[in-house]
Amino acid sequence: MIMATIQSGIAQGLLWAILTIGVFLTFRVLDIPDLTIEGTFPLGAAITVVLINNGMNPMLAMLICILAGAVAGLVTGILHTKFAIPAILAGILTQIALYSVNIRIMSDKATVALSADSFKTMITDLFPAGTSPNTISIVVGLVMCFIIIELLYYFFGTELGCAVRATGSNQKMARALGISTDTMINLCLAVSNALVALAGSLIAQFDYGSALVNMGQGTIVIGLASVIIGEVIFVRKERNFGFKMAAVSAGAIIYRTIIALALTLPWMKATDLKLITAVIVAFALAIPAWQAKTGRKKNSKKAAKEVE
Repeated sequence: MIMATIQSGIAQGLLWAILTIGVFLTFRVLDIPDLTIEGTFPLGAAITVVLINNGMNPMLAMLICILAGAVAGLVTGILHTKFAIPAILAGILTQIALYSVNIRIMSDKATVALSADSFKTMITDLFPAGTSPNTISIVVGLVMCFIIIELLYYFFGTELGCAVRATGSNQKMARALGISTDTMINLCLAVSNALVALAGSLIAQFDYGSALVNMGQGTIVIGLASVIIGEVIFVRKERNFGFKMAAVSAGAIIYRTIIALALTLPWMKATDLKLITAVIVAFALAIPAWQAKTGRKKNSKKAAKEVE
């Protein structure tokens, strides 16, 4: 029972890791907690499910959802860079607008079930009969995360990618070097939300089996918690950018596994999910402060001994 729960948590975590990487790009590279993702996550699911149900090839449907997510991120970027709206507020505005857009896409329905062969069906046919759905999700998640991390690692090593990172580190210095910081912010937001839309598409196909208009609620909290958990456990200052993305992906797996295990407790209910999430996030946020405080105490004791 426990092993099956852990396997389920890993399977879900690997799919959510794609969203976590998207959150990492805006939160750590741009230093912006982008709330647009609460709209682009269901956007990716809605577009994919509706297009597949209408006979479109699942791969093409997923490509369209990625492009739609990038456009949503670009809208937030334009609101922030061209109209000087604070980044958090710009994300909220886009998120609110996307709720109506998603409802339109889903023909005024709150839920649209997947009723045709999907990407999951195509992948499942490649495995031997009787293969566990969790095993299939794990394989797909690993492959997708590996490809995404490799592509992003290559991109952020290019001149354009370095310009994006420089913008996030110090906009004034980046502008002094001739970098169009507005363009870099827009680009990073577009890439981030494209990944989030892809995550919504995959989770709708491999986990939910449907698109829900409210499935994006709380995704920013989940993403930030996963990023922080991964960084606290795995990341040190000397680690490279690729390792950091792998670490936050592992953070998503740990987060989903903890959630899955907590819900198996006899005194826990499904309605306690948000409470569990809040506790995990609070704990994850408190760990860096606790580590810093412990480090200061150790340094103080070491300095006192040296004086003696």
